[in-house]
Amino acid sequence: MNKRFRMAAAGLMLALGLVSEMAQAAGVLTIGRREDSTTFDPIKSAQNADNWVFSNVFDVLIRVDNTGTKLLPGLAESWTISADGKVYTLKLRDAKFSDGTPVTAADAVFSLTRIRDHEGSLWRDSYTIMDTVVAKDPRTLVITLKTPSAAFLSQLALPNASVISQKAVAKQGEENFAEHPVGSGAFSVKEWLRGEKVRLVKNPYYWEAAKVSLDGVDWLTLPDDNTRMLKVQAGELDAALFVPFSRIASLKKDARLVVLLDRSTREDHLLINHTRGPLGKVEVRQALDFAIDKKAIIDTVTFGYGKAANSYIPEGALYYHADNLRRPYDPQKAKQLLAAAGVKNLTLNYIVNAGDEVDEQIAVLLQQQLSKVGITAKLQKVDPSQSWDMLVAGDYDISVMYWTNDILDPDQKTTFVLGHDSNNNYMTRYQNEQVKAKVAAARIETDGAKRKQMYIDLQKMAKADVHWVDLYYSPYRNVTRTNITGFHQNPLGRFTLEETVKK
Repeated sequence: MNKRFRMAAAGLMLALGLVSEMAQAAGVLTIGRREDSTTFDPIKSAQNADNWVFSNVFDVLIRVDNTGTKLLPGLAESWTISADGKVYTLKLRDAKFSDGTPVTAADAVFSLTRIRDHEGSLWRDSYTIMDTVVAKDPRTLVITLKTPSAAFLSQLALPNASVISQKAVAKQGEENFAEHPVGSGAFSVKEWLRGEKVRLVKNPYYWEAAKVSLDGVDWLTLPDDNTRMLKVQAGELDAALFVPFSRIASLKKDARLVVLLDRSTREDHLLINHTRGPLGKVEVRQALDFAIDKKAIIDTVTFGYGKAANSYIPEGALYYHADNLRRPYDPQKAKQLLAAAGVKNLTLNYIVNAGDEVDEQIAVLLQQQLSKVGITAKLQKVDPSQSWDMLVAGDYDISVMYWTNDILDPDQKTTFVLGHDSNNNYMTRYQNEQVKAKVAAARIETDGAKRKQMYIDLQKMAKADVHWVDLYYSPYRNVTRTNITGFHQNPLGRFTLEETVKK
């Protein structure tokens, strides 16, 4: 081969490579998000950064629709409930995992007993109500509860209760599976470069694969809000999550972009570590609530897009108590409570997610407000990938976090933040045995009126104890390029990427 021919061939190969790369990119959706994933083992996470990706890698027995109000068939194409409300019989559809093996009732048994019994499961408390879980045949799953539960059907729609491959876990081992999962969702994990990206590819074995337009999805980890917004404006990203409130108006004016403000179940709150000295006193926690000006946060930080929260149950969700207590901004009352508790010159370690514009703005505002009542908040800015571990370890005093519901029923969040020993009540270490007992009782109450009152009572009790400080409710804030359609986040946070189209 002569030199000229070699150069021409090389040029042709390069051109073909570029064309191939461009063709691939055309079918791959790139999404910029703040946090990286932490695991692909569904039972070992409670983070949105994981669950929102889980929902397109794994599949659940029962789904929630795009409006976030109805339950729909998932891997279970139908189900029946016995007259006594204790026996659930689910018929599984003909589906396969991403490795081509069939999804069976035995896999569902494995997945559900695992979330109930595994010592590493963060969701055990919500599933101990299951007495037996049996595969009657390869396509028939029978679940018998210890007692009837109004919440159970919704619990089957939790992303963390996704059906995973028993054979794959046994073959790979749990640790390897957590990085190289085998699921039955619309996409499968091609690679996970920690701190950089998760690359998903279309799952050809997905039971609705014909409806999936995208060839793949790249979830890129970009902690800095400004960087994500600049990249989507420059066309380097197709979509970006967590649009700062301050950028919504300007991005709406960009003809190349579409700002999406989807209805959410998001509630932002100030977590309080009840085991850290004076924070164990209810008077001190009440003082924090009185010392915080929620209206100032909404006006200054959310630019009016937020709404003051008064309950851990989000506005519009089932059993939300609109008349729940709202402590007004009252610095004098806060000072009186601190004095009554014998607390002076209180200094608190405040964990802040670095690069999160909203989190940083709230931190500065709260620091100023708390200083007016004699509380010093020392801001410790950490990478978002580190802050979660610090909260779980209890290495903090206060920190602003948020929660979005994962199921329709209030039992999930109520259990997790008020009556969940295995996760320290969402890192607050809050303990109230009366509350815990009522949480368990509300889960199994079948009388609708009685159950509603129980959740109203729980909202009142949580507010009285100041398990955390409710701050505000707000919509999901995402932005896409105009060539992206069908990019939607339902109120429970799920992205319907199987419906997304990149033109």
